Amino acid sequence: MLRLENISYYTIENGEKKYILRDINLSFDYGKFYAITGPNGSGKTTLAKIIMGIIKPSAGRVFLDDIDITEKDVDQRANLGVSYAFQTPVTFKGLKVSDLMNIVCKEKNIAKLCEYLSSVGLCAREYINRKVDKNLSGGELKRIELAMVLAKNGKINIFDEPEAGIDLWSFEKLTQVFSSLSSASNIIISHQKKILEICDKVIILKNGKVDKQGNFCDLKHEVCNDGCAKLRGDDERN
Repeated sequence: MLRLENISYYTIENGEKKYILRDINLSFDYGKFYAITGPNGSGKTTLAKIIMGIIKPSAGRVFLDDIDITEKDVDQRANLGVSYAFQTPVTFKGLKVSDLMNIVCKEKNIAKLCEYLSSVGLCAREYINRKVDKNLSGGELKRIELAMVLAKNGKINIFDEPEAGIDLWSFEKLTQVFSSLSSASNIIISHQKKILEICDKVIILKNGKVDKQGNFCDLKHEVCNDGCAKLRGDDERN
């Protein structure tokens, strides 16, 4: 289980604290899917980065299986089984897809790597030796990153808007990928109704706080009355 206790995060502007997150208390069980949604600027990505250890909370503690990991860095958390799929995947100059997959894959064989690539809709023969650079599209990079999460088979999987950049790839295929991660705790940041529907719990953040949480049916009016547009703001700050 992942547990967040009294998580707050703020920046200092003109000598004053500007809170992005304030007193977040949440638990994420294994074998469950959680959606974190809310208006742009409500702190969704900031919260995800705190879980991964990319940034440290200003206050509060993060626990994994009742072990305090608040001070552990990204590499240490990755070794403990925490994975993060960025909204905009990064590129790696000089590295091939097979190099990255071998870093995270427990089964060190080409057939298994190809299986993971195929599962996210990529032809393994065409991509296994491609370089992970700017010559790949955003959608291709996103799918490669999803394949890496599958290969890692970790305890906690964080997906920041996994639907971004894969417009031509069906949501049905994406949900199939998620189903293969059913033993982990999966945290998905998304505005998309079809993704919220498959999650066991939807968590709505507003103004850096947990506004509501529950199953999709109970919160449907909160997220879908205006085609989910009411959750969107003019700009995405965090």
